[in-house]
Amino acid sequence: MAITADQAVPDAPAEEGVSEVRRHELADFLRSRRERISPELVGLPRGPRRRTPGLRREEVAHLSAVGVTWYTWLEQARDIQVSVQVLDALARALLLDPTERAHLFQLAGAVDPAPATVCPAITPAVRGLLEQMEPFPAAVQNSRYDILAHNRTYGLLFCDLDAVPPEDRNCLILSFTHAEWQSSIVHLDEAQRLMAARFRATMAGHLAEPAWKVLLQRLRESPGFRQVWDRHEVVAHRSKRKEFDNRYVGRVSLDHADLWLGPAPGPRIVTYAPADDVSRERLERLHALALERRGG
Repeated sequence: MAITADQAVPDAPAEEGVSEVRRHELADFLRSRRERISPELVGLPRGPRRRTPGLRREEVAHLSAVGVTWYTWLEQARDIQVSVQVLDALARALLLDPTERAHLFQLAGAVDPAPATVCPAITPAVRGLLEQMEPFPAAVQNSRYDILAHNRTYGLLFCDLDAVPPEDRNCLILSFTHAEWQSSIVHLDEAQRLMAARFRATMAGHLAEPAWKVLLQRLRESPGFRQVWDRHEVVAHRSKRKEFDNRYVGRVSLDHADLWLGPAPGPRIVTYAPADDVSRERLERLHALALERRGG
């Protein structure tokens, strides 16, 4: 059968051209980052005969635990496959900041399995907004339910969030594994089911991304999560009235709303406004306690 001009095969050279451009950009980027780092900065001797600005290729290879020939091929824009583990090692060896690290993975056409803990959306203005919302609880979460930032009232609403290790500050993980967090949610079963359903709906666009797969694998260690996950329910984000039994001030009824920080369903400010005067007064007491615990 003849192949017509509007079929997909003729597009292959264009795709190859894009890949070649990416490889050359990656090579130039690696070279520029290598040349800006002095040997002393990474604990290596300079030596009397050094002519290369910055690090030598073999030194980067040594610091990254990869072969010299393989790394040389990278800087020569050879058509080779690069694993995320090697990219991670290169990012560390070249002392890349979060923006440079993201650029490295993008040029390599890979997804960072350990993205920066500081979200670009968490600007001083966003942090200031969280503080201005006090005494009402507010936090910034991403689409995986990682808690990226929070104000002081939110920090005591579910549990003492500051005592939770940063790698565990994920609403899904806490709602299925953290006893105090669970006890603070009045309708826990419903909350767990809806969160899992929202997570499944959002994950459909991130199925191949390592960070999402690692989180799902960790969550599936919980029998409670597996039970609701296997229902294959999907729901969209929506505002909802929620009730909490706070260990410090008692029951509060709060209206939840999401304020999205961009056009895509990524980071968002999660807010809780009191639904009645009693809840408002108790939030003010909780905020005062949070201020006292942090020394004002």
